[in-house]
Amino acid sequence: MNYADIKQYDVANGPGVRVSLFVSGCTHHCKECFNPETWDFNYGKLFTDETINEIIEYMALDYIQGLTLLGGDPMERSNQKGLLPLLRKVREIYPEKNIWCFTGYDFEKDILKKMVPEWEETKEFLSYIDVLVDGEFILEEKDLNLVFKGSANQRTILVPESLTKGELILWDRN
Repeated sequence: MNYADIKQYDVANGPGVRVSLFVSGCTHHCKECFNPETWDFNYGKLFTDETINEIIEYMALDYIQGLTLLGGDPMERSNQKGLLPLLRKVREIYPEKNIWCFTGYDFEKDILKKMVPEWEETKEFLSYIDVLVDGEFILEEKDLNLVFKGSANQRTILVPESLTKGELILWDRN
């Protein structure tokens, strides 16, 4: 797996100050994507154990609220596989910090109905995610007033609560 960038101090992609990892590889190709270079799975740098250790070190600061995964698309199968060692380590070392993930895939239709039954890594991957912002960016539904989203079709989903209750539970802020 490759990644495009790591932001050590990010306030735009989830609540509080966060560490954000922009992965490479996305098959959605949304019109007016803000990171089209990350569509290419080979773009950027190789994601290694050293990269994981760098992210873990960045997260050590008390005021870092959590980790955000975006890109590209972290839910692409090769990216899920590549990110699992990082997610395991974050949960082990920082169980109190939250993990957000942005994806162009639809939570119910694509992730729960297709990925979970077909890809062994997806169930474990979801077990580490606190909040998932789902849905492709749709230019015609672009709304600058939304919190941590680009278009009105996207949803901010509380993953553990949704999985436990068997119904979609949304994060309260827009």
